[in-house]
Amino acid sequence: MKIHILGIAGTFMGGVAALARESGIEVEGSDQAVYPPMSTQLERLGIALRQGYRPEHISADADQVIVGNALSRGNPAVEALLDSGRGYTSGAQWLAEHVLPGRTTIAVAGTHGKTTTSTILAWLLQAAGRDAGFLIGGVPDDFGVSARLGSAPEFVVEADEYDTAFFDKRSKFVHYRPRVAVLNNLEFDHADIFPDLAAIERQFHHLVRTVPGGGRLLVNGEDANLARVLEMGCWTPVERFGIEGDFDWNARLIEADGSVFEVLHRGASVGTVHWPLLGRHNVMNALGALAACAAVGVELGKVIPSLTAFNSVKRRMERVGEVDDIVVYDDFAHHPTAIATTLAGLRASAPAGRIVVAMEPRSNSMRLGAHADALAPAFDDADAVVFLHRPELAWDAAKVVSAVRGQAVAVADVEALVAELLERVGPGDRVVFMSNGGFDAAPRRFFQALQAARAENG
Repeated sequence: MKIHILGIAGTFMGGVAALARESGIEVEGSDQAVYPPMSTQLERLGIALRQGYRPEHISADADQVIVGNALSRGNPAVEALLDSGRGYTSGAQWLAEHVLPGRTTIAVAGTHGKTTTSTILAWLLQAAGRDAGFLIGGVPDDFGVSARLGSAPEFVVEADEYDTAFFDKRSKFVHYRPRVAVLNNLEFDHADIFPDLAAIERQFHHLVRTVPGGGRLLVNGEDANLARVLEMGCWTPVERFGIEGDFDWNARLIEADGSVFEVLHRGASVGTVHWPLLGRHNVMNALGALAACAAVGVELGKVIPSLTAFNSVKRRMERVGEVDDIVVYDDFAHHPTAIATTLAGLRASAPAGRIVVAMEPRSNSMRLGAHADALAPAFDDADAVVFLHRPELAWDAAKVVSAVRGQAVAVADVEALVAELLERVGPGDRVVFMSNGGFDAAPRRFFQALQAARAENG
């Protein structure tokens, strides 16, 4: 069998490609924007990748076309596909039909932390001796691939609330029918497809409706929006987790930056985590993953020590390098809450150093201005912020820049951004690049420029 994947370089569709290839299916694909880490994974898997959505890129002998949700009517490849009468499906539906039947599916949903939580969960299952399958919306450093079939019954899937395809406007996660679901948090996002928070809450409730009575729902007990979701109706045992409050699963911070914390189940200690991740949000991610492991029978005391060696995911506070005591990070944060919690964790880890942020407001919600009012306060832990304000941004950059607590400036392109950062940074600074896109390779370009500048200055 041979399939063509439209939108193959996206994190989800790249994972579908990896699973199909591992299943023995011949895979090819095309995409408009191709950049690491997914392009690197596809090349390593030997998958033919074509640039651009041109009808002729879909081979005549492809038995089926899998369509990513980035494509819509009017796209040349989509129009040619519909005219041809060739069979097509979505990535989520393909996964539900070809991979998940007969598996114990564990779905990780939430506005923030899905990728990290899914990766922690897969790592813990592996530490328990279970060769779990997974599909994660990023490339975990510890696995080197974003997806694998695995031989154990468990399959971990990052469960996205974004819509499925141009022909299926349901959230992707309603296809998965999980036995265990982690509901990490819920905020307004994806302003391009959801009119308000209530619309997203309704989609989360559709997910809740699919979890069987013999399964488990693991819910952030601190999140009022998720509480409203459950009030719509719940037919599955629920366990709640959190830091502040009395929940089924609790964390007691031993280090303020979240690098060491005790895990408690119904008040009893089950172990202490020592790991390289920082921030309260990552502690919450770990709690959700640990609770999910317990739900499928893992003895937590035996796997908690494995988190000491956990390396997380590429582009989740990924350390690019260090020059002259200036440390450069690449991070995926693109929502005000994620930005704030990430910077708070970094600040707690080293209170004395300066934090300089390079921000690309790239997500659809950002481009539409849905988060513009909340963006400036998200940088309260930063000392300086340089915004990449591309011409297509709909909101007033000057208003956001003027509201930032520290120093802030907007520039029009990556060349200007790199030059601005080189002027601003000095020894002891931590420079964090934040974007959910390729950012025109800005983190590496800045790091190389920093190396060159320091070498030139001796």
